[in-house]
Amino acid sequence: MEPGALDVIFPDKVSPLARFEDAIDVFMGLTETERATPPAIRMFGAQVDAMLELGVTEETLAAVAVKSRQHAARNENAIFRDPLTVEEILETPPIFRNLRKNYACPPSCGAAAVIVCTQEFARSNSVRSDVVLAGRGWASDRRKYFSGGALDVMFQALSRDAAKAAYDDAGIGPEDVDVIELHDCFTSNELATYVALGLCREDELNEFVASGQATYGGRVVVNPSGGLLAKGHPLGATGLAQITELTWQLRGVARERQVEGARVALQHNGGLGSAGFVHIFQKK
Repeated sequence: MEPGALDVIFPDKVSPLARFEDAIDVFMGLTETERATPPAIRMFGAQVDAMLELGVTEETLAAVAVKSRQHAARNENAIFRDPLTVEEILETPPIFRNLRKNYACPPSCGAAAVIVCTQEFARSNSVRSDVVLAGRGWASDRRKYFSGGALDVMFQALSRDAAKAAYDDAGIGPEDVDVIELHDCFTSNELATYVALGLCREDELNEFVASGQATYGGRVVVNPSGGLLAKGHPLGATGLAQITELTWQLRGVARERQVEGARVALQHNGGLGSAGFVHIFQKK
């Protein structure tokens, strides 16, 4: 991007989300017809294109959705529990450029609530205290992100900065994490987040997925709930749902989807326009 281009993309008195959308349109070189596509579709279409340019295969993009359905089959609260295959996903035509329907999560209804109380109240009501918040990190869009590629604009840089802050706060690294609930709004975003969280390098993504490193028996279990892709994405309730799942995992009460021996959990969430959060929980 040419010096000063951001001043054109980001004029005064324009909302952060509109600026964000315009930056993506510049990266993708969209036609006027393509600009009429809903924002999320064209933004994550850019992310899918960027993944393919890196050498990530369509089979890898589809395999993330397959894994999510396999995990959701163990979760009675998930919306989509029926299995999918890579072949079934790739047989469907793209809905925008290289973006396919099953690469996307379903917008869904849902709610979440927590009770905030004193330690005394918790003790008197036998609330368990064996899971603690060990680290936290957050980040919002920075001008430097828009000087990179589409992946940096689409949350990867943001998530990387939030993750580093959380790891530093907890005094651990990605190798210490047993279970993760991350923002898999699209399969491409799950893959981008693997890199941002330090689970693997970009050139290792195909092998990381193909060898089962993000599921049971692998390096770390990602989205045992089924994630946004299969459990559903009720927007405002998503973050608390992720933390609830991880608390169950660390307490050892996640039943059929329990990650054996889980002691460290990581939650990753974010939103357009943009903000990213990473929390690390530990079992005492």
